[in-house]
Amino acid sequence: MGSYRVSNYSFVLFILFLGSFASSSFSSSLHPLVFNSKVEHLNHTAISEFRVLNRRFLDDCPNPSPYLQISTNSSASGLGDEEYVSVNISGVLRPSKDDWVAMISPSHSDISSCLANGILYAQTGDFEKLPLLCHYPVKAAYMSNDHDYLSCKKKECQKYQNGRCMVSTCGGALSFHVINIRTDIEFVLFSGGFEEPCILKKSNPLKFTNPNKPLYGHLSSIDSTGTSMRLTWVSGHKEPQQVQYGNRKKQTSGVTTFSQDDMKSSALPSPAKDFGWHDPGFIHTVVMRGLKPSSSFSYRYGSDSVGWSDQIQFRTPPAGGSDELKFLAFGDMGKAPRDYSAMHYIQPGSLSVIQAVADEINSGNVDSIFHIGDISYATGFLVEWDLFLQQISPVASRVSYMTAIGNHERDYIDTGSVYILPDSGGESGVPYENYFPMPTSAKDKPWYSIEQASVHITVISTEHDWSTNSEQYQWMRKDMASVDRSKTPWLIFMGHRPMYSSSPGFLNVDKIFVNEVEPLLLESKVDLVLFGHVHNYERTCAVYKSECKGLPQKNENGIDTYDHSNYSAPVHTVIGMAGFTLDGFSSGVNNPWSLSKISEFGYLRGHATKKEMKLELVNADTRKVEDGFRITK
Repeated sequence: MGSYRVSNYSFVLFILFLGSFASSSFSSSLHPLVFNSKVEHLNHTAISEFRVLNRRFLDDCPNPSPYLQISTNSSASGLGDEEYVSVNISGVLRPSKDDWVAMISPSHSDISSCLANGILYAQTGDFEKLPLLCHYPVKAAYMSNDHDYLSCKKKECQKYQNGRCMVSTCGGALSFHVINIRTDIEFVLFSGGFEEPCILKKSNPLKFTNPNKPLYGHLSSIDSTGTSMRLTWVSGHKEPQQVQYGNRKKQTSGVTTFSQDDMKSSALPSPAKDFGWHDPGFIHTVVMRGLKPSSSFSYRYGSDSVGWSDQIQFRTPPAGGSDELKFLAFGDMGKAPRDYSAMHYIQPGSLSVIQAVADEINSGNVDSIFHIGDISYATGFLVEWDLFLQQISPVASRVSYMTAIGNHERDYIDTGSVYILPDSGGESGVPYENYFPMPTSAKDKPWYSIEQASVHITVISTEHDWSTNSEQYQWMRKDMASVDRSKTPWLIFMGHRPMYSSSPGFLNVDKIFVNEVEPLLLESKVDLVLFGHVHNYERTCAVYKSECKGLPQKNENGIDTYDHSNYSAPVHTVIGMAGFTLDGFSSGVNNPWSLSKISEFGYLRGHATKKEMKLELVNADTRKVEDGFRITK
């Protein structure tokens, strides 16, 4: 483990090395200003012009049109919890492909040049022009998304002389998908593109009708009984609220939050600590008790003073030791805009996957969901947690939504993570653990196990110390040794970073992790190993130390079937294909342990009884099964 624990100075050199290493692949396609700033944003943002918007020097545009106006169609009573806001631009003398509109929140954010941040960049050796924005836009879109804008089809005469129009102007409109993020928003018209922006006009601030509204409720299991469920939601109000459920039962919420002081930074300023911060409001959590496993109930949450959620139907998972479990699993989902906007980090497959998962939930054939790391990809741009929570709400409010921590939730320098990279953007696991409280033993110890029906599920953190002398390793050994196979014959091991992958990539597979932990999987007779991190799907033989110890046989339907009544080794499956841009596979490399390789957006569908587990990769776009296999005993 010590090989990863390096000094701040070494960390900066390491990032600079990566920057130079990557230059051949990035420099040809990126504007020099974007390319030269990649060190600052490596790993916690996407590679695009928009990602480094805060690194542009800003001023007002020269000679703006005196007729310029920006308005919206929002109600005078305020914004709702979710709506499409039309931003209307008029009075433009010369429409340009470089004109764009940003959505800023809170509306009082400073969008002038943030000169005070200069010292933060100077200490990294960055003496380029100082940052553009003290606060990063939530999203932005080019006016050219209105196809009538550049052609000036929306023309308006501003000045007449002798009955003739002497001055005409152009206009356009953009539609922004807006959800309740509690803080006021403002739309700002820029020109100059993302590379050389200047301010043209600002809208009036827009307020949400109810910034305290309880929103984005999501469920999780607290134990293996199926008789209790945790509900977590967000609100702009700090006073305790209630959940009302079942037959006139109710519970009062506990309330937590986190602050900018809880975010981490280093010699390289993190977005979470600086320009990516957004107030999270207050996070409410409550445990609904006295439920029955494998049963349906309804609930609502909130209070008379701040309002109530809709009435929501949910299903409890089966109790550990019962027979049948139907579950879905995936990793690396993130979020994507429901409009034409650019955001700092977009996971293009996430919308199709969440819609497909919602359809599965509506069919009544899902007991639980497991999301194994790289949850929202907010990575220090905190408003994106709200966007993600709103996106998953149709499914996470209906069944238990269990999670594992990934590198983009936890990793940061000098915070105790195994990999000293800036992947969390300074979040260091704090937002994740507040939004997704799992049945762990303590804060920043995000490993746990749970039993549902015939399956014992061990969930680990690949981002915390897993060496053989570590607390987590000793917990893993004890947990898996305690499994009663007469009660739960199946043992599934879940985490984020994989042990096997045919895709190229830096630290896709950490050989030290494999050498330390893989023997424990064999010793514990783990049946199935599920990992994410690599953004595709890959299934192995029954593998140990890169050797096939057992191969599946085709059943009468041609489905690969592993016979674990004669156990030889675990089956590993990478399922990181739920949203992030897909990874390919190394050309010309055919690992003998790799049986199925698919690069499509989707999720894993599982059905376990005490005699067999049936697993299927479902393509989210076509809903077809791309790969299927069975494990029997």
